[in-house]
Amino acid sequence: MAEQIEFKFKSPEESPGYLLGQMTLLWQRKQKKVLDPLNLTQTQFVLLAALAWLSRENDQVTQVDIANQGNADRMMVSKVLRTLEEKQFISRQEHQTDTRAKVIKLTDAGAEVLQEALAAIEDADIDFFSPLGNDLSTFNRNMVAVIERNKSE
Repeated sequence: MAEQIEFKFKSPEESPGYLLGQMTLLWQRKQKKVLDPLNLTQTQFVLLAALAWLSRENDQVTQVDIANQGNADRMMVSKVLRTLEEKQFISRQEHQTDTRAKVIKLTDAGAEVLQEALAAIEDADIDFFSPLGNDLSTFNRNMVAVIERNKSE
């Protein structure tokens, strides 16, 4: 019965989806290893980084802004921001003009842990993707093209 199953790809090493899945698991494991000592999850790190990035341009960053920046679910963002607030890495204040929105700001402790996390994550990424050598920028451009092509689906 199993020999009747038809595969487009002759082996797992020829399947981009399989390879992406394997690489993602290994990459996430490496990120967890460097973020655990900082008391951050990968999702918390991403949202702190999004907040810091957005705060460069706008001093009224909202939860919706952060969710949009990371293509993230708004309810999940709300829960993670609540955890970050409990850890005293962010503060939430009333928005000046939108009574439904909260302005999210990095605290000093949040900025400090984010700076440590950025250094650790960037070093981990450099190490993780080092087998690509000079092909890294091509790899990144190809990933951007795949992301852009599939974003609207």
